[in-house]
Amino acid sequence: MTRHLPTRRLLLIAAALLGSAGLHGRAQAQNDYPDKPIKLVVGYSAGGPTDILARVFAQDIGTALGQSVIVENKPGANGNIATEYVQRAAPDGYTLVVNTISHNVNPLLQPERVKYDPVKDFTPVSMVAVLPQLIVVAGDSPYKTLGDLVKKAQSGPSAVSYGTAGVGGSAHLAAALLEQRTKTKMNHIPFKGNAPALTEVMAGRVDFMFFPMVGVSDFVASGRIRILAATTAQRHPDYPQVPTTAELGFKGFEDYAQPIGFIAPAGLPAPIAAKLDTAIAAALAKPAMQAKLKSLGAEVKHLGPAAYRQWLGEDRTRWAQLIQSAGIKGE
Repeated sequence: MTRHLPTRRLLLIAAALLGSAGLHGRAQAQNDYPDKPIKLVVGYSAGGPTDILARVFAQDIGTALGQSVIVENKPGANGNIATEYVQRAAPDGYTLVVNTISHNVNPLLQPERVKYDPVKDFTPVSMVAVLPQLIVVAGDSPYKTLGDLVKKAQSGPSAVSYGTAGVGGSAHLAAALLEQRTKTKMNHIPFKGNAPALTEVMAGRVDFMFFPMVGVSDFVASGRIRILAATTAQRHPDYPQVPTTAELGFKGFEDYAQPIGFIAPAGLPAPIAAKLDTAIAAALAKPAMQAKLKSLGAEVKHLGPAAYRQWLGEDRTRWAQLIQSAGIKGE
């Protein structure tokens, strides 16, 4: 006599088998990862610091993983086009964005246009560096120290002007932080890039600016620029005579440094994130990579997936508090 299993039981068995097959398939995909090229998306034009860093890392990561790593530029909207492109990608480890300060700042400055959550909607993979800045004035500026500059700024609103590469950029936010710490209101003059802003500073038409650490040594040597302070935790070996902002009584500027890291879509399996981070860390450990980062004005700061997620959350809180209290609005 043939016994028939109840329909419900058959369905449960079938579901269990399918689920087991699905888990096996996902596990196999993770074990085989990567079996095709990986895409690194950069939200800025080719030739800039972020793009150069991405291309340097791409070669070493590809060698470590045994697959090509392709850099794809998607410039526009202060990096937002690239970020949202990666947000919508499959969380399979084949599409990453090289993130900067804009990852956290864009949603804060333009909440009506930028809808992603910088932490919840992504899987942080690896942080590799931070980009500290220098406070610079013209070589013949009357401001010999940061104290001189602050004293002038405290004499009245807009007594001192500062240039930036645009609203909401790292230089603008750093200057807003200086305003808060010194209880001053300075005149912000945004330009279309760091280079034109620096030109105006050197000409004496703008008093000062926060400038990336790369690209100023020749101007310092020729006397066209004077460095008042560095936003590093310790004095920088290239400028040992330059005090840090902390030494001058303004602690915490080093915590507001712009990060460079690698971020994937939300839901990336932990084994794949770990495999990517291991390859990135191996590249970062190479002396040639460290020298390249230094040449671009970056300081090595490696954090793995869990630590980077925590850092991004803390960083978002820092910027949110500053942007709100300083009343900074996006363009």
